[in-house]
Amino acid sequence: MRRVSLTQYLVEQQREHGMIPAQLRLLIEVVARACKRIAIAVNKGALGDVLGTAGSENVQGEVQKKLDIISNEVLIEANEWGGHLAAMASEEMDSIHVVPNRYPQGEYMLLFDPLDGSSNIDVNVSIGTIFSVLRKVGHTRGVSEDDFLQPGKHQAAAGYCIYGPQTMLVLTVGNGVVAFTLDRETGSWVLTQPEIRIPEDTKEFAINMSNMRHWAPPMRRYVDECLAGKTGPRGKDFNMRWVASMVTDVHRILMRGGIFMYPWDEREPDKPGKLRLLYEANPMAFLVEQAGGAATNGRERILDVVPAKLHERVSVMLGSRNEVERVTEYHRNVE
Repeated sequence: MRRVSLTQYLVEQQREHGMIPAQLRLLIEVVARACKRIAIAVNKGALGDVLGTAGSENVQGEVQKKLDIISNEVLIEANEWGGHLAAMASEEMDSIHVVPNRYPQGEYMLLFDPLDGSSNIDVNVSIGTIFSVLRKVGHTRGVSEDDFLQPGKHQAAAGYCIYGPQTMLVLTVGNGVVAFTLDRETGSWVLTQPEIRIPEDTKEFAINMSNMRHWAPPMRRYVDECLAGKTGPRGKDFNMRWVASMVTDVHRILMRGGIFMYPWDEREPDKPGKLRLLYEANPMAFLVEQAGGAATNGRERILDVVPAKLHERVSVMLGSRNEVERVTEYHRNVE
């Protein structure tokens, strides 16, 4: 069996499909190298003194873990050397980080959640890094926060790295979804799943059931029908899965189907949702759509949402197409 590396795959996409300019290929390779460094830190755990809290909060007021800060710094340092990147934005930073450019103006902007699923770090459950790449609009020198406020459908690439029993990199450049597994002996990313597709139907749903009393009626209706099983209106039994790590829950859906939901919550009625549009929802929606699934905020396609601010939040329903369309229809019918 021919072993295809990440670089070989990107070069082939560049030659055969014209999907990847050289600058984008280099950027993806830099992110992949940074993920390898993060994987090493994650694997060391207590031996590397990286567990526990850092005694600080991020821009959302959330307590930061030591690995949150380490991962954020790794991604910034790894991407500062290149001329292909104009600026970065992170879930852990208040504002954008403009790359000191020693070369012609960078053409791309990188957004990332450096370590998704932080609540699972200290209990040795899979966590991951999510990233999104946007093209810099216009030809003016310099970059501002407004340049990042693009709908997700304009992403040039998106992916995540999951740090689990195997370290895997899942990627789309707009031509389907592929997965690479890190060969720890050689340090190379090897293509192990060349075409990921999400089944249109499923019997699995992922949601935090402890919040059920706070959901809107359409969300409660959908979950009630799933719980009713064969004797209910759906006529089939469902299984519930919930890891509290978006990377891990979405990875399971990409591998075998399912629907992931993080809906609006009446405890914070002015917030449209919990997850971050630019760092979590957009890259995951791009991956899911490229794998044949669907992703909405309950009313519209996530990739069509135009962000108004850097840390905008959104409700998320994504995964197997038929289930996403059903729960979205329930929300639209109450408008």
